[in-house]
Amino acid sequence: MKKFALCLLACLSLAILAACSGQKTAAKKLNVVTANSIIADITKNIAGSRVNLHSIVPVGRDPHEYEPLAEDVKKTSQADLIFYNGINLENGGQAWFTKLVKNAGKKPGKDYFAVSDGVKVIYLKGGKRKGREDPHAWLNLQNGIIYARNIMKHLSEKDPKNRSYYEKNFNTYRAKLERLHQQAKEKMDSIPAEKKMIVTSEGCFKYFSQAYDIPSAYIWEINTEEEGTPDQIKNLVEILREKQVPALFVESSVDARPMKAVAKDTGLPIAAKIFTDSVAKKGQAGDSYYAMMKWNLDKITAGLSR
Repeated sequence: MKKFALCLLACLSLAILAACSGQKTAAKKLNVVTANSIIADITKNIAGSRVNLHSIVPVGRDPHEYEPLAEDVKKTSQADLIFYNGINLENGGQAWFTKLVKNAGKKPGKDYFAVSDGVKVIYLKGGKRKGREDPHAWLNLQNGIIYARNIMKHLSEKDPKNRSYYEKNFNTYRAKLERLHQQAKEKMDSIPAEKKMIVTSEGCFKYFSQAYDIPSAYIWEINTEEEGTPDQIKNLVEILREKQVPALFVESSVDARPMKAVAKDTGLPIAAKIFTDSVAKKGQAGDSYYAMMKWNLDKITAGLSR
């Protein structure tokens, strides 16, 4: 009986130690904050459940302009690592992200990093100068791989005990994105030359156009207060009257009314809603970076092959 009691006590002690060890491990998880849902999803593919992850801009919202909530401020202050897009999307001068990390006392290159580091930047109309960068680099899948590599690198630096885990996940994810990148080239090559043009509300497909050799046109160049003006709509309509483009597209995170006006004036159908600045809500088509890009490829190919 005494031997049994001692054995039971030893087992209980081991259980308590294991529980404490588990709590200690959980407490050591990195607190990671991402600026938007696309970066959050890429981070999730690399980090799995080994970090506590918070994404700031909600799914479906425009990341160009956002007003952080109290929860965002709290999570950013507590973060060990913060990932943002950069290239003038949510950063710069008086941008919301710049204010957020400054108020949280976070330091660049120590606490927060641009996942776009290493991307070959494309500029908006008006020349290569600061403040005129096109931020939509993720719409080229090879840039998505650059994002993933940067995330893996900084996670490994902050959390070296999980380095091999992050590297393994990155290699698996990179291969998956590489395959989709090759499919993208094949799909865009299959579209008849005279029908090759992606027409969207915002001019966010420059990186996609360059990567997959397909022109793009738009109502406005980048999301600002000036969106869908009569002159912008008129200019696009005039361009389309000289083309044989069979369909239009509208982004999931913008007001569809300006594109509906273009459709009415040209007689062209809106083929599909596509993803640019955000993934879809969980459980819906396009609810990850990979899924949103595959959805776009399928819908663009089908729409322009009519």
